[in-house]
Amino acid sequence: MTLLSPPPRTTPGLEDLVTAIRAVVSSRGDWPQTARRAAEALRGQLSSPGVLTGAQRGDPEDPRSRLLHVEPDGTFSILAIVWRPGQVTRIHDHVTWCVFGVIQGIEHEELFDENLNLLGMSDNHVGDVSGFAPPGDIHRVHNTAATTAISIHIYGTDVTRIGSSARRFYN
Repeated sequence: MTLLSPPPRTTPGLEDLVTAIRAVVSSRGDWPQTARRAAEALRGQLSSPGVLTGAQRGDPEDPRSRLLHVEPDGTFSILAIVWRPGQVTRIHDHVTWCVFGVIQGIEHEELFDENLNLLGMSDNHVGDVSGFAPPGDIHRVHNTAATTAISIHIYGTDVTRIGSSARRFYN
């Protein structure tokens, strides 16, 4: 008798997104193709802040990411990242492809080359979706607004297994 794995724990309201990302990952494209396809899938399934519970929205004194789904085979993870006003990441890159979509507020992003020269900046508003894959994914994110921002991030790995999506930090 074959034992089935328990169904993945998925935050209610994200089932269609999980199904769409499974289809993208199963197409077995390279990382840039996967990031583009995953961005299209997220754009079509981008949820509202209402998909998060109060606990997932977090404590203003404890800003961090909230795990929403990990695929049982480790091929992707979905997180909500709650950005408090003024919160900024260190300059970093990633271990795999990444896609994000803003569901509340504004996120300011700066992109850098391998020598940390600024290549460009953008303000990502509600509904904006972007994706990228290494190499060429060195960036910093900053909530420059006076209100909380929330974004949904999808990474091409099980972030609970590796501990972080960041490959390295710069400066």
